[in-house]
Amino acid sequence: MLGSIILVPLVMVPAMGGSADDTAAVVSTVLLVSGLTTLLHTLFGTRLPLVQGPSFVYLAPALAIINSPEFFGLNDNNFKHIMKHLQGAIIIGGVFQVLLGYTGLMSLFLRLINPIVVSPTVAAVGLSFFSYGFTKLGSCIEMGLLQLMMVIIFALYLRKIKLFGYRVFLIYAVPLGLGITWAVAFALTASGVYSYKGCDANIPASNNISAFCRKHVLRMKSCRVDTSHALRVSPWFRFPYPLQWGTPVFNWKMGLVMCLVSVIASVDSVGSYHASSLFVATRPPTAGIVSRGIGVEGISTVLAGLWGTGVGSATITENVHTIAVTKMGSRKAVGFGAIVLILLSLVGKVGAFIASIPDVMVAALLCFMWAILCALGLSNLRYGATGSSRNSIVVGLALFLSLSVPSYFQQYGLLPNTNSSVPTYFQPYNVASHGPVDTGFGGVNYVLNTVLSLNMVIAFLVAVILDNTVPGGRQERGLYVWSEAEEATREPSFLKDYELPFKIGRAFWWVKCMGL
Repeated sequence: MLGSIILVPLVMVPAMGGSADDTAAVVSTVLLVSGLTTLLHTLFGTRLPLVQGPSFVYLAPALAIINSPEFFGLNDNNFKHIMKHLQGAIIIGGVFQVLLGYTGLMSLFLRLINPIVVSPTVAAVGLSFFSYGFTKLGSCIEMGLLQLMMVIIFALYLRKIKLFGYRVFLIYAVPLGLGITWAVAFALTASGVYSYKGCDANIPASNNISAFCRKHVLRMKSCRVDTSHALRVSPWFRFPYPLQWGTPVFNWKMGLVMCLVSVIASVDSVGSYHASSLFVATRPPTAGIVSRGIGVEGISTVLAGLWGTGVGSATITENVHTIAVTKMGSRKAVGFGAIVLILLSLVGKVGAFIASIPDVMVAALLCFMWAILCALGLSNLRYGATGSSRNSIVVGLALFLSLSVPSYFQQYGLLPNTNSSVPTYFQPYNVASHGPVDTGFGGVNYVLNTVLSLNMVIAFLVAVILDNTVPGGRQERGLYVWSEAEEATREPSFLKDYELPFKIGRAFWWVKCMGL
């Protein structure tokens, strides 16, 4: 899961115009916030052994905000300027999610959410980044393919091989693949394979006078492992602190986008709560405990906004896969891992080391991670009638329209072969400046064009409308069954799994959405 925690800032910070030093600082911040919010969730959330971190759900809307028209033409301090706007939007979205959880609205919302809704919504999160994955990987095709093949070989072909009683290759496919590919790239860089006489990888292609260097500078930057100086100049000790980028800027239209996305993040988390509870607990949580978990995730997102991670915090969906593979569902182990993340965040060299991962390797790892995310989403269908034509049509429509409708918004008003300063893999998130919605109010246009260009939003809307209006039996739809609070309180094993620590639940017995 460390892969999904560290890969998000490696995509976002360069898109914001940040340097390698900025990336290192954000990575350290992400490690700290992930550790703190994981401890918060295991103590006061659902209490399931679920790691919290920067969710891929928030990545697409964050990229849309980064590519907003008001940020066009910025020259100085792009990173901090954009980050402060992102922080404001994330805090607004987090507060909305807190209200969704602690007011009990989530308990009502759960009636609309089931596997047929969760499945295409989560799958669309992974599918939505197809334009980034191989497009970026292709800038150094041999290193990118090697990285991707290493991860595939470890996760699939060597998955049953055990060392010391553990499936090491399956569990550590990402770090093992990254280590081997990085070593190969280092050897090739040191041997001069990616050196071109008279060319400097740190000089932008547009500033090179030589046509020869302009041709090879992108390849040098993508393939070489020594283009980032973050590891050399970074301090050994660095404490990420709140508001380190400055005072957040609150913009209502960006905040509204994050509020809507926080609903999608909640849907994603509901699926993770249910699936993980079947692995580690005697019974699924009650609707009140689910609401409590969503409320804590909202608090975690507010903390992410205050510290400046660039995205909101949510349950990492890969948790379900990890629990299934390792057969480990201990809160103590997850808490220990959270403390390790906090300690690592204080060592500046760790963030700098992660920031120095070549972009092409990041893209190759993301191809694998997003594929896993898509598969985990579709795996929710096992709770329903998989042979049902009703379910097949609902999920099929949701997935197809989640790709087709955003494509219409993203391509609307763009002329073929239009020259743009925005890289091709970020152009889908530039829709606010040219989308089809034109109401006469700029803020409304921004919100609608942005939200309706997000794949996961369309998948959720189509699935939730069709599944809750098309007739179907409870077993056919695979409705999530949540435990009844009255019965649960009489079971010692249930109380052990979900009851709040230090008996603080007794002070909130009157609040149904606090669970126990």
